[in-house]
Parts: sequence; structure tokens; C-alpha cells
Amino acid sequence: MSKLNIEALHQENKKKDTFDFRAGDTVTVNVKIMEKTADGKVKSRIQPFKGVVIQRKGTGISATVTVRKISNGIGVERIFQIHSPLIDSIVIDTHGSVRKARIYYMRELHGKAARIAERKVHAQVEATGVAAVATEEPTAAN
Repeated sequence: MSKLNIEALHQENKKKDTFDFRAGDTVTVNVKIMEKTADGKVKSRIQPFKGVVIQRKGTGISATVTVRKISNGIGVERIFQIHSPLIDSIVIDTHGSVRKARIYYMRELHGKAARIAERKVHAQVEATGVAAVATEEPTAAN
């Protein structure tokens, strides 16, 4: 395949949604799960995975996001391909205020120490109504 064909294939499979989240944000990733029933039929359902974004990695069609949640007292991390057809949607629940792009230190924190302060995001529409500018204010001082 030539480089033009590969680029066209990447653009065709790329999702049109914009993903405005970063490390520290709490997101819900809705994943399509394919299950085979006892009679051999394949059923599809959507399973939510809600957790904190530990990191975003890569650009373009190969971009990934690592999401961490605590399930029954055990930390569970999952890496998702953002543009995968198995990802139904990514919903941003809260914006977190963190200072690093890779928050691996969350793996060692438990209980109240693992809380992330919420970051307020205000959208100000310009007079023309064409563009919106986001300003950020951290809610808790560390």
C-alpha cells in the first residue's frame, strides 16, 4: 500500500468526535462487548468503564488512553484505543486539577489521599458566537 492509501484509511477510520479530556479527568468509556449465548448467537451490549484518566498517549488513529478505577478494593487499569470501533462513546464526568500529564503516583494512593480536586471549566462565547474559549480555575489549593 502506498502512503496515500494508508493516510486515507486512517482518516476514514478516525472518529469525528473531539476528545477534550486529559490526565486527572474522570471519564466513562462505553465499550461494546460481544457475547456468545448458549445457542451460538452473538449478542452485543454496552458496558461502561468509569475511572480516572492516568495518561493519554499517541496521536492520530493510534491514540490511547489509560483509565484506572477501584473495583472491590482492587485497582483496575485498562488501556483503550480511542478510535477503536469497540468504543461506543467517551463521556467526561468531571475535570480534575493535576499538575502532571502522567499521574502514575495514583497507583500508590488510597482512600482520601487518592482524591483529585475538581477543575472548573468555563466556556465564554465571543460576541460573534463562533468560537468558545475555555478558562480554568483550580478549586482546591495544595
